[in-house]
Amino acid sequence: MGAQLRVYKRRIRSVTATKKITKAMEMIAASRVVKAQRKVAASAPYATELTRAVTAVGTGSNTKHPLTTEAETATRSAVLLLTSDRGLAGAFNSNAIKAAELLTARLVAEGKEVDTYIVGRRGLAHYNFRERKVVESWSGFTDEPTYADAKNVAGPLIEAIEKDTADGGVDELHIVYTEFVSMMTQTAIDGRLLPLRLEEVAEEAPKGEILPLYEFEPSAEDVLDALLPRYVESRIYNALLQSAASKHAATRRAMKSATDNAGDLITSLSRLANAARQAEITQEISEIVGGSAALADATAGSDK
Repeated sequence: MGAQLRVYKRRIRSVTATKKITKAMEMIAASRVVKAQRKVAASAPYATELTRAVTAVGTGSNTKHPLTTEAETATRSAVLLLTSDRGLAGAFNSNAIKAAELLTARLVAEGKEVDTYIVGRRGLAHYNFRERKVVESWSGFTDEPTYADAKNVAGPLIEAIEKDTADGGVDELHIVYTEFVSMMTQTAIDGRLLPLRLEEVAEEAPKGEILPLYEFEPSAEDVLDALLPRYVESRIYNALLQSAASKHAATRRAMKSATDNAGDLITSLSRLANAARQAEITQEISEIVGGSAALADATAGSDK
């Protein structure tokens, strides 16, 4: 019985140490998600206004440009998947990967070739394990992405969209990331970055708003050439921030659940340890009473 009690105590110490770790990780994630939320809120107006500017230029000119003009027969697409470098975030990465796989399957069903680009070690490990081709990948900054990171990611994608498909370019650019809705809700979504759907942007604009008319100097095409990299970079940066905030929120939720489960396990083990201790005490008392009775009987027999 003493050995069983030692086992319970050892497990309680182990679970208590784990609980301290998960609690610390929960608090760290909670502090980081607040900072990430602020960055998302700060980046949203720039991305929105830049999209409106591109829309105004696109609707105010007849220039054919990769930013606003769809290919007659799209044959090749690029998919950018945003995951995290670290785990311990529940279903955060698996949901994003699943959304990317569904998007890829849909594009393939439409007869398009798909080039996959991945941000985050978790997504890259998933694709490498299944021996799937990845054109390019990035890692090391998913927890706190910067605009410079977004520019590094956007560079190869902009080159691909500007190339002809015969030279290895793509007709479309899609992105899959996790949108931060609230501390309890994060949703994996996919969207098409390029070509920009002007009618969808117009529908999102406030009712009654009229886009300004511009005169282009030197030309609308040059303006779109200048806006193309900034539009892609701003959208990718906002998606990276959304993904980072979602990851921290998912980590906080997962670590809180782990902490609560550890507390429940400690309570259960403590009850078992108390029961084992009581059983051990009862057994010792029984042995003492039994020994005392035997000694009394032996003493009584010798007196006779």
